[in-house]
Amino acid sequence: MSSPPFIDPETGALDGGQIRNEVFPLAALVVSFGSLALLVFLVPLLLTGESIIGLIASQFVIAVGIGMVLLYVVARGIQLAEE
Repeated sequence: MSSPPFIDPETGALDGGQIRNEVFPLAALVVSFGSLALLVFLVPLLLTGESIIGLIASQFVIAVGIGMVLLYVVARGIQLAEE
C-alpha cells in the first residue's frame, strides 16, 4: 500500500519538502494570472482614464486563471495518487 501524499511514511508527520515542491509551482501560476489581470486592468485605466473595458477584461483573465489553477490541481492530484 502506498503512503498518502504529503505524509512522511517513516514518521507519519507532514512532509514539508514535498509540500514546498507542490506550493511553488501553484503559487507561480496564481501570481502570473493575478499579475496579468492587474496589467489588463491598469493599462486602459492609465491610457484613457476609464476602466470599464479593463475591468471586464481583467475579470475574464481571472476566470480563465481560476480554471487553469483548478485544472492544474486536479491533474497534479491524479499524478500524486498514481505514485
